[in-house]
Amino acid sequence: MQQKRNPSRPQSGESGNVIFFILLGIALIGLVTAALRSGGSESANIDAEQMVIKVSQVQQNASALARATEVAYQNVREESAISFAHPDAHSDYGTYGTTPSAEVFHVQGGGADYLDPPAGINDGTAWQFYGTTAAPDVGTDAADLIAVLPNVTPEFCTAMNKSLGQLGATNDTGTCVYDSSGVRFSGVFAVAPNTMDGSSFTFTPAPQACVTCTGAGNTQHFYKVILAR
Repeated sequence: MQQKRNPSRPQSGESGNVIFFILLGIALIGLVTAALRSGGSESANIDAEQMVIKVSQVQQNASALARATEVAYQNVREESAISFAHPDAHSDYGTYGTTPSAEVFHVQGGGADYLDPPAGINDGTAWQFYGTTAAPDVGTDAADLIAVLPNVTPEFCTAMNKSLGQLGATNDTGTCVYDSSGVRFSGVFAVAPNTMDGSSFTFTPAPQACVTCTGAGNTQHFYKVILAR
């Protein structure tokens, strides 16, 4: 008697092919997943490297501003005479060329370049200059002359403080090192200066850091003392 073949039962060759394609599909999914993870990791590494570069650029610019301010001060020997006037700066800083030797951005004064902040690290606000804050344990209790890069991103703030070794909260609980109301430096220092919460810093003196202004909407700003007092 001839044995009937069950059409619903897969033959051994067909079964092997099915298993092969299943395993192949699993392998392809694994390769795609690995590629996506690798791409995401590579992108994150690039972003981190770019942030390190931007932090370095800001530190270099801040140091250049400090050197230029010292030169301008040595020219005139009067703190209140120092000027941050520039054609691209706010008019509160005065008129460029009025007192060249005392001007930080004038070739006859400090000779500093007027540079925009690197793209993507803040809201585009230019460097500002104030005589309203006494940085933690820097100089005396008098207000220092400070350069401020306002409204930086949390990512930049974290990267900056990490590079400086400031791993604490670095809070400014006073009126804020960045005075958005427009009290820019024009020769007058605050008699009762704003003070930061020194206990929130990993270490002091802290001539530069990124701080969170807790009384101003937790905005974050990088500051650099460019003339200690």
